Amino acid sequence: MTQGYLAQIPYREKIADTVRDLINYERVTAPFNEGDWTYFYKNDGLQNQSVVYRQKGDGPAEVFIDPNKFSEDGTVSLAGLSFSDDGSIAAYQTSTGGSDWREIYFLGTNTMEFVGEKLVDVKFSGMQWYKNEGIYYSSYDKPTGSELSAKTDQHKLFYHKVGTKQADDQKVFGHIDAEKHRYVGAQVSEDNRYLLVSAAVSTSGNKAFLKDLENPDAGFKVVKADVASDVYMLTSQGDKLFLVTNENAPNSKIVVADANNPSVENWTDLIAETENVLSPSTAGGFIFAEYMVDAISKVYQYDLEGKQVRTIELPAIGSAGSFAGKKTNDVTYYTFTNYTMPTTIYSFDINSGESSLYNKPDTKFDSEQYVSKQVFYSSKDGTKVPMIITHHKDTQLNGENPTILYGYGGFNISLTPRYSSTVAAWLKLGGVYAVPNIRGGGEYGKAWHKAGTQLEKQNVFDDFIAAAEYLIANKYTSSSKLALRGGSNGGLLVGAVMTQKPELAAVALPAVGVLDMLRYHTFTAGAGWAYDYGTSEQSKEMFEYLKAYSPVHNVREGVEYPATMVTTADHDDRVVPAHSFKFAAVLQEFQTGDNPTLIRIETDAGHGAGTPISKTIEQFADIYGFTLWNMGVGSL
Repeated sequence: MTQGYLAQIPYREKIADTVRDLINYERVTAPFNEGDWTYFYKNDGLQNQSVVYRQKGDGPAEVFIDPNKFSEDGTVSLAGLSFSDDGSIAAYQTSTGGSDWREIYFLGTNTMEFVGEKLVDVKFSGMQWYKNEGIYYSSYDKPTGSELSAKTDQHKLFYHKVGTKQADDQKVFGHIDAEKHRYVGAQVSEDNRYLLVSAAVSTSGNKAFLKDLENPDAGFKVVKADVASDVYMLTSQGDKLFLVTNENAPNSKIVVADANNPSVENWTDLIAETENVLSPSTAGGFIFAEYMVDAISKVYQYDLEGKQVRTIELPAIGSAGSFAGKKTNDVTYYTFTNYTMPTTIYSFDINSGESSLYNKPDTKFDSEQYVSKQVFYSSKDGTKVPMIITHHKDTQLNGENPTILYGYGGFNISLTPRYSSTVAAWLKLGGVYAVPNIRGGGEYGKAWHKAGTQLEKQNVFDDFIAAAEYLIANKYTSSSKLALRGGSNGGLLVGAVMTQKPELAAVALPAVGVLDMLRYHTFTAGAGWAYDYGTSEQSKEMFEYLKAYSPVHNVREGVEYPATMVTTADHDDRVVPAHSFKFAAVLQEFQTGDNPTLIRIETDAGHGAGTPISKTIEQFADIYGFTLWNMGVGSL
């Protein structure tokens, strides 16, 4: 049904050509040093997966790992890469079909031969090396029933010594008879002295425990005993631990803890909380403090005494990232991007503070022809919300412009301006692209996040509705030319808004969405989302609140809903496709009028990460084609 409908759209192939044309440029990452080699990722343009290259000194670059050779169709992807201290062994994760279940391989960098056995059944895991000996990794017991939908509840941390059997791996944290934690992770200090374990029951807030790795018999010391706030290790210097936390600091701050007595009451502030949200990193023995000011980056360099060294001059208004490296680095690299500027890499001399252009991609997108503007609008309760609107500089505000309103609004995730080839394709097709920073996100810290959670979740939907109304009132578009789009928690956003205000938009595009709010917590890792959503088992009040906006439960007879294309994937074990199946089915049953209700199911794909370029081109040809066709666009 879906493919038959899409086949009638005369310009779908033209859209595919536009996406392909704009995605077909060489993309490289900043280089990083491991042992005697310098590594970087590169994609020639249309390769399904980016390739890891390396070079020694000024010698020629050579292929180190080519994920395109993992499978013929590009559906097995590289999902993580980490090197031992001396760079002699690389640990890397693979994902099959986009699944969150991973395998870990160990590759000798000198011999290019595998070392020891691979690790299987790994999920939601980092790879933290201890010296050159082994890694800390996390996983769940393999669930009974379908591994793609069965509930996973007890996360555990293991230590694997390279060359030994996985069956002999040491359980470090999260024993089956201990208190349950759904997310357990590890950090090893750069000097291999300390192990910091994070234990959480949901996606927000964590306990933290510290172990002295120089004393094998030492137990864990409590750093933070509750899950009311977040904390992680930024770096260390001797017995000093530099921690990032939002404990009594909703916008986050950096504190110093003594490893001998690391509990919360003994922390001292190094870089205090400000009115803007802090996201720090380290390189060369310095701290790089990135702040979001209305979702726009500002970056400052500090020493480890908390003294500001300089303000870093950024090339434009947008999003800066990275500024990461080892203590021995004299140079670090950072990325800069916005909605019209492809991700550009700069080298930064840590001591002099000078930035130099390292790599500027050569794309077929003419950034000079497009503009991005930040506006502020009032939500239903009067809250001011920022939104960035991007379009061609000659766009006329006549209410006739095809517009995509994209949102997320959850899990403390911030939507900062960054370039996307697929968004560039929409702009080149004549569209307007608008992204509001609605509540539930992290753009204004913990308070902004909490204002969009549990019994306050309706604020998120109201903010999104108000964004649409702003675009219509200011003649960027009209309801007949507006599409609502979002993925995952953003899929819930679209589902809730289209069922609450079906007349608001012509098209709805909920992707891999959480759409059954009464049962989401019974599948895979869904129970860990309760901080944001609450659960139907929590209380009668919460049950009624969830039921009142749950998209699956709020499709009504006799209502004309927007033209809707639900998208999901058969290997999505983050938000199981059953959500999308049920929502599409109930929409198809009750839809009144002629607007189509379709579901597009990608095969051998998951929640989004690792999707091959070839599938991305096909997906957006269908999504944009469906959108424009149902806005009445007859030709391009």
